[in-house]
Amino acid sequence: MPVKNRFAELHTEITAWRRDIHAHPEVLYETHRTSALVAEKLKEFGCDEVVTGIGRTGVVGIIKGKTDTKGNVVGLRADMDALPMQEQTGLEYASENEGAMHACGHDGHTAMLLGAAKYLSETRNFDGAVALIFQPAEEGGNGALAMVEDGMMERFGIQEVYGMHNDPDLEIGEFALRRGPMLAAVDFFTIEIEGKGGHAAMPQQTIDPIIMGTQIHSALQSIVSRNVDPVDRAVVSVTSFQTGSDVFNVIPHTATLKGTVRTFAPDTQDMVQARMADVVAGVAASFGGTATLDYQRITPATINADDQAAFAEEVATAVAGQCSEAPLVMGGEDFSYMLQARPGAFIMVGNGDSAALHHPEYNFNDEAIPYGSSYLSEVIERRMPAA
Repeated sequence: MPVKNRFAELHTEITAWRRDIHAHPEVLYETHRTSALVAEKLKEFGCDEVVTGIGRTGVVGIIKGKTDTKGNVVGLRADMDALPMQEQTGLEYASENEGAMHACGHDGHTAMLLGAAKYLSETRNFDGAVALIFQPAEEGGNGALAMVEDGMMERFGIQEVYGMHNDPDLEIGEFALRRGPMLAAVDFFTIEIEGKGGHAAMPQQTIDPIIMGTQIHSALQSIVSRNVDPVDRAVVSVTSFQTGSDVFNVIPHTATLKGTVRTFAPDTQDMVQARMADVVAGVAASFGGTATLDYQRITPATINADDQAAFAEEVATAVAGQCSEAPLVMGGEDFSYMLQARPGAFIMVGNGDSAALHHPEYNFNDEAIPYGSSYLSEVIERRMPAA
């Protein structure tokens, strides 16, 4: 089964929705306009139920099939939020909101799921119900967790959940996924270092937090190279180094390091956190100073269930002719929280040769829309075939 003909007919309309959302990006949980647009469209399509305010600004629409002999409910998720960055595309539909941009394609994800929603509302050629999940705050706000904690899965009886993300490394019409771990767990850390400040011309009278910080940074890299099993994967990256002074002739009293850790295995995650605490305290003490580690676990690893991943691969192959194995990626995705709550699968859809995700010149490729909408609707029709 290739791309559904109905999505070729709807392509212009879905593209218009996508570009409208692109021109009005909203970050984190402030997706008020986008959420209202989604809810309006779902009601216009004739969804049986449209609920707003799930996970603060999330929207869930319910479409019932022609029959319901088994009580099955399958969830389809799209994220709605943009990034806090300035767009540099020069598009006629470029962001009208200063400092906000759809630089990750969530406008496309939302539009593709709306397209699938319109089709499924028209045909209802399935046995059970579909829960259309429109999520805020994927970009650092854990909107998926907020919706799960709001009782979404229980309230709507969702048994499985499927998500999608565009990928500029894949050609239009291509899909990729992998069974098991696919995206890494995301942790953030802050290291506060305290020494003894003083005059830069008399360093012997100080305990230099900059020296401590550079040594801590170097020592942290040994965790991956000497403590993590070589067949496992982990990243420890220091991304910020700030001191309590920006004066040429002052050795500061304090310094702060910030960064991120990425892992797949929970045991590795635990070990890295424990070793970091030991390294931070030990290195600082060796110089006569002190340092503390604040370690925050942001999102767990995105792990596709074997059965649902195999099914998603089957659907993608039916739509596009093939589905390749996605590489392990150290980036994270809060859809992982939904996968912890219910079995499901996360898949990548090709965006073609474009700027990278999170780049100020990135733009979602509207040619991907028929493939994404076809995949999402086919998940429902194949997982819950009409009685």
